[in-house]
Amino acid sequence: MLGRTASGLYWMFRQLERSENTARLLEAGMRMALTRAASSENEWASIVMTAGNQAGYQAKHDGYDADRVADFLLRDRDNPSCVMCLFEAARNNARMVRTALTREVWENVNEGWLALKEQLAKPIPASELPDILNLIRQRGALVRGSWAGTALRNDIYNFARLGTRIERADNTARILDVKYYVLLPSTSQVGSSLDNVQWESVLRSASAARSFNWLYGGEATPMKIAEYLILNRQMPRSLRYSCEGYVEALDNLSEGYGEVMPSAKMAREALDELTVTEIEAIFRQGLHEFLTGFIARNNAIGMQIEADYRFNA
Repeated sequence: MLGRTASGLYWMFRQLERSENTARLLEAGMRMALTRAASSENEWASIVMTAGNQAGYQAKHDGYDADRVADFLLRDRDNPSCVMCLFEAARNNARMVRTALTREVWENVNEGWLALKEQLAKPIPASELPDILNLIRQRGALVRGSWAGTALRNDIYNFARLGTRIERADNTARILDVKYYVLLPSTSQVGSSLDNVQWESVLRSASAARSFNWLYGGEATPMKIAEYLILNRQMPRSLRYSCEGYVEALDNLSEGYGEVMPSAKMAREALDELTVTEIEAIFRQGLHEFLTGFIARNNAIGMQIEADYRFNA
């Protein structure tokens, strides 16, 4: 496969995943803000920080609130990581690799872009924000579902899978980190009712609240929630599940091309460490330190994939 085609598939699915994850972050911000009796500015600031858009936001705004943060992350063209820009970039990549996609996948990408273009043409009232966030998630799910149901399990499929899993691992780690490191006001509130409500909001933002209750019987402690989102191999947004997915995709590519690339070795090492890690050790090390280290490692694997498969060639 040409590096340009591999790049288009990889980034198309990263961009779609990131747009959905941005919607999840905003939903988490809404829920967490509701737990505050006082100003919720810190919560909205943390959402912008988690999305990696703090510098761009501060260049335009001098404060944080629901309306400005939502507008910036959903539809502000000065923010290249806003949902509208991400979905448009994903559509452009889909057009570039059109011959590698099934008709159903292309139609869902195109229809999703058209629907969001209409809905995000003007500022979103707070009363309509939940419906818009739901629409973004639905459109992403339609693309993933059509892809899962129609794509051949070949190198095309594996490059798309890499994009999804690399991006998903990054976002789950960022959601956990912003909760623990930014939102928690002080160590005195660890384990308080406020802290537990915010942790449960993190579960909901990852669509993991019900499955967590099935597994743990509703006993939502910070350590159990962190364990679920980091180490559980059955939870489709956990760090371990995401790592297993991109390790398998890289192994498939290595087998298909007859060469084990450095990115495959790096990914295998990261997964091996997660496999033997226990949540108690992560908390002793420091959850923030563990997560920032994971994010850096995950990004390094992503960059190595681009180099190994000559995305810029």
